[in-house]
Amino acid sequence: MGLDTTHDCFHGAYSAFSRWRNAVAEAAGYLVAPVKWPGLGYEADSVLIDWGHVEEKNYAGEWDEIPSDPLMILIVHSDCDGKILPEHTTPLADRLAEILPLMTCAGGGHIERDGGYQRVTQRFIEGLRAAAGSGEAVRFY
Repeated sequence: MGLDTTHDCFHGAYSAFSRWRNAVAEAAGYLVAPVKWPGLGYEADSVLIDWGHVEEKNYAGEWDEIPSDPLMILIVHSDCDGKILPEHTTPLADRLAEILPLMTCAGGGHIERDGGYQRVTQRFIEGLRAAAGSGEAVRFY
């Protein structure tokens, strides 16, 4: 069991997606640190953003406007459902393309098996561009 998306953006373990997304955020200059989640009883690495201003609908990919950093669409997105709207696919793909040269670590596990962080990022970009070309959302399952 794991995350599947349309347009061949990502297929793999939830943990691999989380590690990849954190690596993307770090390459873009965001801090990632272990966070103890109240009431859930576990600690996990998380991108250190102002989570208090994230709206519930943002986790599913619904935004009133594109964030100033389109990468927020990916950072905030649920890892098991929702969508990236067609109007968000190109700005997010462009932002990931800026970060792509900085994704040099292999990543381990599913990420390494799939070609490392750079290849996984390139595949996500290609999927976003395919969705944009057909005017479709990228769906998460």
